Amino acid sequence: MKIKTAAAPLIFLLMVTSCQKEEKKTAVTTTKTTNDSVKTTKTEEKIDYTNFNIFSLSSISSAEKDSDVDFFISVSDIFNETPPIPADILKNQKQMSFEELQHFELDAPGRKKLLSGIHLTENDSLYIYNYQSNKLQKRPVSQLKAVAYLSPYMSDSEELDPESYMIGFQVETHRKITDYDKYDNAIAYFGNKNPFVENKMKAVKWQKASTDISKKYFSHSKLTQGKTYQSQYENITYYLQDYLEEGNITERKLVAINDRKEKVAEKTFSLAGSDGGEFLPLYGIDADEANVFQWTGHLFKGKSPVIFGFIAQSFGCPSISFLDKKEKDFPINCDNRH
Repeated sequence: MKIKTAAAPLIFLLMVTSCQKEEKKTAVTTTKTTNDSVKTTKTEEKIDYTNFNIFSLSSISSAEKDSDVDFFISVSDIFNETPPIPADILKNQKQMSFEELQHFELDAPGRKKLLSGIHLTENDSLYIYNYQSNKLQKRPVSQLKAVAYLSPYMSDSEELDPESYMIGFQVETHRKITDYDKYDNAIAYFGNKNPFVENKMKAVKWQKASTDISKKYFSHSKLTQGKTYQSQYENITYYLQDYLEEGNITERKLVAINDRKEKVAEKTFSLAGSDGGEFLPLYGIDADEANVFQWTGHLFKGKSPVIFGFIAQSFGCPSISFLDKKEKDFPINCDNRH
């Protein structure tokens, strides 16, 4: 079975619900803001961001040539109970084929336990927002199948238990293999209100910055300074500085400057402790428009602009960062188990 999560990660794909589990971290990210003059979106509809969780969508196939693809949302990261796998599945696993064990719909008690465990009701909705195409989908939870998919890291020789499965909701089934990337630039949310700002996201296109930018906006580091880049969004200019160790980029620092030349935000993206993570290509520098990973703009109602897509995670999940000192990153629950 093949599984692909948007890491591009939001590259990755995202989703949100109203229960939270301990955040997974694979990169050291720090935020410092010295000015609050970043524009925020205003809306009459207020969203409760308490225990707000975001999730990726996964594409799963059977690993056979020309096999169909299922799109699935795992909520295992925030489900703190034993996964409600039917007892007869585990009891009869030796008599069942590996294909039969790969995927199934939860029974009525299992569905009820799943909804209760993540604080959802049948009256809530699933919102999936593709920020690249500016398309929003809304589906009633009552119409979604509660399902279990076998973790792609399980082999057909291992004894299965409830933790062997990812549990969540089925979005689409039997799609063409060419649809693998359909939800690469999408995020989603479970709840009773749409939290997304539409048509306000933009791909970050970088270009080389002048040599004086590095001295002006970036402090001294023990690492070797590399190239400097810049990009623009509304009244904000982004500057990005590479830092190298033994010729390899191990850290990138981002500063956001408003039209009054004030530093409104500063972030550090590091591979320290990432265990296999790597920096994603920069659109306009070493990636074309078919491979955009960094995105910015107004994404959540009542929140400051976001920026994300700098690191590809090997272990753990990525996060969405805000241009606001008061805002913590939103971790993306992606069920990236190994």
